[in-house]
Amino acid sequence: MENLEMEIVLVEDNPADAELTIRALKKNHFANKIIHLKDGAEAMDFIFGEGAYDGRDTTHKPKVILLDLKMPKINGIEVLKRLKSDDRTKSIPVVVLTSSNEDPDVTTCYELGVNSYIVKPVGFENFLNAVGDLGLYWILLNQPPNR
Repeated sequence: MENLEMEIVLVEDNPADAELTIRALKKNHFANKIIHLKDGAEAMDFIFGEGAYDGRDTTHKPKVILLDLKMPKINGIEVLKRLKSDDRTKSIPVVVLTSSNEDPDVTTCYELGVNSYIVKPVGFENFLNAVGDLGLYWILLNQPPNR
């Protein structure tokens, strides 16, 4: 279970979108460093080392969390709220990657401290390119604080 090379946490309930995202990351050689979680409840358990992930070393944090908004159990806004309000996780960059371009969602996410809000592009190639660019930026270019 422990993956010390983990750099990207993908929280996405739609299997097709998750597969496309992972494929785009593979194309840019990031796929071996990704953890895919299928809903907000699983994300909370993983990030905070609870439930099925009890005992996980939570000091090893991802370089970025790609977060969908519309998910069962716990939605992305609730996940974001908890991440950004907890001293242990508030410095982890969170990129909302969603199909929602509804203004209340965008505004709420920025008010909660999201680092970036991206509407999933339509079309396979556009999606691959956008996710590839995301991976390159957050894994290679972004300079995070020392944790």
